Amino acid sequence: MTDSAPCSASAAARARSPLRIGVAYGLAAYVWWGLSVVYFKWVAHVPPLELVAHRTVWSAVLLAGLMVLRGHWATALAAIRRPRVLLMLVATTALVACNWFTFLWAVIHDNIVQASLGYFINPLVNVFLGFAFLGERLCRMQWISVACAGIGVSAMTIQLGGLPVIALILAVTFGLYALLRKTAPVDAMVGLSIETLMLLPISTGYLAWIAVRGNLTFGHDSLGTDLLLILAGAVTALPLLWFTHAARRLTLSTVGLMQYLAPSMQLMIGVIAYAEPFTRGHAASFAFIWAGLALYSWDSVRAQRQRNRA
Repeated sequence: MTDSAPCSASAAARARSPLRIGVAYGLAAYVWWGLSVVYFKWVAHVPPLELVAHRTVWSAVLLAGLMVLRGHWATALAAIRRPRVLLMLVATTALVACNWFTFLWAVIHDNIVQASLGYFINPLVNVFLGFAFLGERLCRMQWISVACAGIGVSAMTIQLGGLPVIALILAVTFGLYALLRKTAPVDAMVGLSIETLMLLPISTGYLAWIAVRGNLTFGHDSLGTDLLLILAGAVTALPLLWFTHAARRLTLSTVGLMQYLAPSMQLMIGVIAYAEPFTRGHAASFAFIWAGLALYSWDSVRAQRQRNRA
C-alpha cells in the first residue's frame, strides 16, 4: 500500500507533463502574437505583400537551419511523399498566407481593433470546428456562447455598415489552420518548414519582381528597416512553432480558451498606444463576444472539475 501511493503520484505527474508543456507553448505563442502589432507598426511603411514575402524568406532561412541541426529533413521528405499529408499542408500553407496578409494589412491600415475582434471570435470558431470535424460535443452553454459571438458579429456589421471582413477572415483562416495542423500527422517544425518552403518560390519571385521595378524596400530604406525585416523570420516562425506544439498537446477547445490573451493585448495596444477608435458599436459587439467567452470558459472549468472528481 505504501509503495502504490508514490507510484500513483508519479504516474499522475507524468500524465500532467504534456499538458503543462502544451500550456507553456500556448502562452508563449499568444503573448508573442499579442505584442507583434508593435513590431509590425515599426515596419508599417513596407507594403503588406513585401512584408509577407520577407516573413516567408527569413522564416525559411531560420527553419532550414533548425531542420539541419535536428536532422528532420528525412522526415520532411517522407511526409511530402504521402499524398494526404501533402494535400493538408498545401491547404494550411494557403490558410496561413491569407492570415498573414490580412493581419498585416489590418495593422498597417490602422485596423488593429477589428483584427483583435477576429481573434476574439476565433476561439468560438475553434469550438464549432471541434464539434463539426472532431466530434467534440457541445452542451447548451457552449451553444449559447457561440450564439453570443454571432450576435457580436451582427452588432459589428451594423456598426460598420457591412460585414467585419478583416475579423471574419482572420477568425476562419486561423481556426481552419488550427484544425488541420492538429489532425495532420506531421511534426510541428517539419510541417511549418514544408509550409514555408511551399511559399518560398512565390515570395522570392515577388521580391525579385519588385526589385526589378525599383519598388523593393529592403536595402533601399535604412539599416534599421533591413534588420527588422530580417527579424521577421523569428517573429513569424517561433510563435507558429510554439502554437503547433501546443495544439498537438491540448484539446482544440483549450487552445481556443488560451487565445484570449493575444486579442486582449492587441485591443489595448490599438486603443491606448495607437489611438484607434473604440465606439459604442465596438463596445456592443465586444460585449456579446466577451459574454460568450465568459460562459464558455465557466462551462469548461466546471466540466474539468467534474472530470477530476470522477
